[in-house]
Amino acid sequence: MERIVRKPASRGLAVPKPLLTGLNALTGFFVLLLAWHVLSHTVAPKVPEPSKTLGIFWQMFINPFYDNGPNDKGIGLQLWLSLERVFVGFGLGALIAVPLGILIGASEGLRAMLNPVIQMLRPVSPLAWFPVGLAAFQASEQAAIFVIAICSLWPTLINTALGVGSIPQDYRNVARVYAFSPWTYLTCVVLPHSLLYVLTGFRLGMGIAWMVIVAAEMLAGGTGVGFFVWDSYNSGQLEYVMASILFIGLVGWALDSALGWLVRRFSHG
Repeated sequence: MERIVRKPASRGLAVPKPLLTGLNALTGFFVLLLAWHVLSHTVAPKVPEPSKTLGIFWQMFINPFYDNGPNDKGIGLQLWLSLERVFVGFGLGALIAVPLGILIGASEGLRAMLNPVIQMLRPVSPLAWFPVGLAAFQASEQAAIFVIAICSLWPTLINTALGVGSIPQDYRNVARVYAFSPWTYLTCVVLPHSLLYVLTGFRLGMGIAWMVIVAAEMLAGGTGVGFFVWDSYNSGQLEYVMASILFIGLVGWALDSALGWLVRRFSHG
C-alpha cells in the first residue's frame, strides 16, 4: 500500500502585533483624512481641507510656547493652561467623588436616597453649570474649575459606589469575625477590591474633564485652548480652529492612554 505523506499546512508570514496595530492605526487616519477631504470639497466647502490644516498644525507645533501678550500665545502655552485647570478641577471632583462613592456603596439606604439626585444632576450640560459657578465665585477662572469638577466627578462617584457595593459577602463576614476597625476594613477590604472601579472612573472622568474645558474656556475667555479655538473662529481663521481640534484630540488621546495603562497595570497586578 502506498504511503501517503501529508505536508504540513503552510503558514503565511506572521506580522508582528505592534506593526499590525500601527498599520491599522495608519489606515484609520488615512480614512479620516480622505473623508475630511471629500467633505471639505462637497457638503462643507467652508471647512479647510486637510492639507491646509496640517500646514497650520505644523507651524503651531514647531513654535508652541511663544508669548506675545494676553491674546497671542502659542498652542503649547494654551494647552498647558488648560491642563492646569483640568487637573485642578478633576482633582477636586475626585476628592468629593471617592469618599461619597464609598459611603453610597456601603449603605443601601444612602444609595436609595442619593441615586435619584445623581441621575438628575449627571446629564446637566457644562454650559448650564457655568452661570452657577460664575454667580457663586464671581470669577470666570474659578467658575471654569467648578464646571470641570462637577461634570467630571460623576463617573468616579458611580464606579466607586459600584465597586464598594460589589464586595463579596464572604469578605464582609471575615471582617466582621475578626472585628476589623473601620480603618482596617477600608484599607484592607474596600480599597483593594474597588481600586479598578475607581481607576476606571478616573479614566472616564478625565475624558469628560478634557471635553468640558473647551466649552468652559469659550465662556470664560482669556486663555486656554477653548479660548484659542473661539478666538480663531471669530477671527475667521478656520485653519487654526481645525488644527487646534487636532491638538485637543492628541492630548485627550495621551491622557486616556496613560490612565488606560494604569488600569491595565493594576488589573494584571
